[in-house]
Amino acid sequence: MPRPLQAHINLAALRHNLGVARRHAPQSRMMAVIKANGYGHGVLRAARALDGADGFAVLNVSEAVALREAGFNQTILLLEGFFSADELPSLAEHRLATVVHCARQIEQLEASGLPVKLDVFLKINTGMNRLGFRPEVFTAVLDRLQSCPSIGKITLMTHFASADEAPGIAAQLACFDGLATGREMPRCLANSAAILRHPAAHGDWVRPGIMLYGSSPFADESAASLGLKPVMTLRSRIIAAQELEEGDAVGYGATYRATKPMHVGIVACGYADGYPRHAPTGTPVLVNGVRSRILGRVSMDMLCVDITGHHGVHVGSPVTLWGEGLAVDEVAAAAGTIGYELLCALAPRVPVIEG
Repeated sequence: MPRPLQAHINLAALRHNLGVARRHAPQSRMMAVIKANGYGHGVLRAARALDGADGFAVLNVSEAVALREAGFNQTILLLEGFFSADELPSLAEHRLATVVHCARQIEQLEASGLPVKLDVFLKINTGMNRLGFRPEVFTAVLDRLQSCPSIGKITLMTHFASADEAPGIAAQLACFDGLATGREMPRCLANSAAILRHPAAHGDWVRPGIMLYGSSPFADESAASLGLKPVMTLRSRIIAAQELEEGDAVGYGATYRATKPMHVGIVACGYADGYPRHAPTGTPVLVNGVRSRILGRVSMDMLCVDITGHHGVHVGSPVTLWGEGLAVDEVAAAAGTIGYELLCALAPRVPVIEG
């Protein structure tokens, strides 16, 4: 018998969540973000389910080339741009669009002598202070790009630091609008949070990311309340059980001790599978569809759950770590992190089942 841990990917839910993004930004083109191996869901698997998107955003050239070779003809954007001039021939061959965020990239484009023109997304640093050109050099940078024979269409782009919380996007949007107004160029601004809460930022392209995978970009609003469906459900089974007496400890470090006689289930899932090691006692799980909690410290390959008083639970009973019936955001919050991290951390050794 194989180890019972599996990640179930609901492709219909992916398509549904893209539809939610379209309903919020009906006038914008959809740039589905499938970097980080499709947020842990598989880059090609996600792209197939999201084939109705107008474009895909990835991190590196190898992901982009794999999409082209798989037959995807949409715009494919490198979100951090190219990392060396050696990559430029591949961009030209496979018709890849690239973010341009620093002077070095412009210099390499000017010296490239490419046989075709590349479409670029000019990244403006409006306050995130991560990638992009500062506003005071924007005009000079744009003039330089427009003069470069290797550049085709230019889209203006920025990224919001606080679209999901206060202080919001007002200052960054005002900065961007001050630079872009009067220029007949497409705009690309909104991430998932801005798609859902800030219609003024939708522009020509929007970039749905975490919302596609059924996780909320907001700490104060659930995915379900936003109409999003979970895409990944991480399921396992109880592989052993232990009877504890009062005072007995559970797991490494004896971080949990029973305060009364207890029944504990041992689940085939641990931090080597992508479950957060720092998840504390009390982190929710579903056992036979009923809410329970983990106990003690998460091990490499196993974790312990409280099945005291759970009738009908035995070795072989199903356990849901997150997904259908238990939002990944709730598990992440209990573990002191965010749903993004849990989804992206799914280990390669976990079998993935499409459904």
